[in-house]
Amino acid sequence: MAKKKLLLTILSSILLVSACTKEEAAKNEPIVVKKEVTQNVEKTQMELPNFSALVKHVGNTVVNITTEAVQTSSTDNQIDGLDPDDPLSELFKRLIPGQPGQQEPQPQVRHALGSGFIISSDGYILTNAHVVADAKKITVKTADKQELDAKLIGLDTKTDIALLKVNATGLPTVKIGDPNQLEVGEWVAAMGAPFGFDNSVTQGIVSAKGRNLPSDNYVPFIQTDVPINPGNSGGPLFNLKEQVVGMNSQIYSRSGGYMGISFSIPIDIAMNIVGQLKQYGKVSHGQLGVQFQPVTKQLAKSFGLSKPMGALVANIVPDSGAEKAGIKVGDIILKADGKLLDDVGALPLIVGSKKPGDKIDLEVFRNNKTMTITATLSGADNQLLADNAKPGSSNSVQLDKFGLTLSDIDAKTRDKMRLGAGVLVTKAADLARMSGIIPGDIILSINNIPVGSAAKAKAIVGNSTAVVLLISRNNQQMFITLG
Repeated sequence: MAKKKLLLTILSSILLVSACTKEEAAKNEPIVVKKEVTQNVEKTQMELPNFSALVKHVGNTVVNITTEAVQTSSTDNQIDGLDPDDPLSELFKRLIPGQPGQQEPQPQVRHALGSGFIISSDGYILTNAHVVADAKKITVKTADKQELDAKLIGLDTKTDIALLKVNATGLPTVKIGDPNQLEVGEWVAAMGAPFGFDNSVTQGIVSAKGRNLPSDNYVPFIQTDVPINPGNSGGPLFNLKEQVVGMNSQIYSRSGGYMGISFSIPIDIAMNIVGQLKQYGKVSHGQLGVQFQPVTKQLAKSFGLSKPMGALVANIVPDSGAEKAGIKVGDIILKADGKLLDDVGALPLIVGSKKPGDKIDLEVFRNNKTMTITATLSGADNQLLADNAKPGSSNSVQLDKFGLTLSDIDAKTRDKMRLGAGVLVTKAADLARMSGIIPGDIILSINNIPVGSAAKAKAIVGNSTAVVLLISRNNQQMFITLG
């Protein structure tokens, strides 16, 4: 009996210890927690996108572009810091090698790199206009290492889009997506050749949509944090559906390299330009002929609007579509082509996407009433001048050191545009192009001296190594420094 009680006591103790062990285990749960942490990590990793399939499927549609341009070094007969009439000037020219005036300038070949992508199997390729502008030779290298000579079909500097053609068939092509369906925060990938490194892939997210940049009034840019560097220009921006939604074009940088902000041209804008380039070899953008400003809260209240919106007309260009349609200074344009103008920058985007001669319906607020006005768009006077001017004519001069070719403006055109002074830029290359000058710009003054003729412009520049130009572009004025 005593043995039986002893066995029961031992058994009870064992059960009690076992229960305590399970209770402690339940409190600590080290193994279960470890599994949950592992599962959370695996879940996070699974949510991150994998771009390897995208690269395999569409990487062969991306091309590298190399261009060659001939640049003639400018020379003058003055030694820096020395009066040309000083007898020592001639002596320096003879004794110091490489001084200006010793021999004729030698043409130099300038190379540039960029990217592009194939939009049709018969050889049409899209890239940026600034990649191929002024190029004498364009070479396209495909993903399978073929090197093909490319012909420039046409380019549009306002949207920075160029169309190339290579003599080939059966090429792989991109799938065109809808950038309007992009969402901020969505993953995207860029392909191209940054710094010449072929077939590079970078990824990021859409940071913002519809960005208007000060120098570009025709493109609602897609902003991303995708690393973009020199050489990526003209390459495609893909979504996770393996569709092109944009063309990589610009970066915001204080160092010249990527700093976290990149801009891409929406692909629908680019494809709209392609049609005109194929048909005409150039692009004409419609002009409404108004200067406008944003509607502030105070302005909205004074005009009787319930909230700030639309574009307030501050000036009207004579003989423009706006004047002929009856638009008046003080009108507020609320809608253009049926689209609400919540952002004033949307107006030039809508108008610029149309051609001269197209009609556009405008919803206008005037005297506390809303009305619809239909205007016929005209072309930009500056662009028409550039199309009609012929560089190399008797009234044309070249400023080689700045990459400028200038032509006189006839009296009749001056009267129409109400110009007291000004010369037309018929070609902008090298330094001028890099500084933002484009053909069709009108130079009103150089170093604050009014310019009445191309010959006078050359005289004012003289041997200067830096000049300040007052430019008129589409009835807007700006200062640009060269040098």
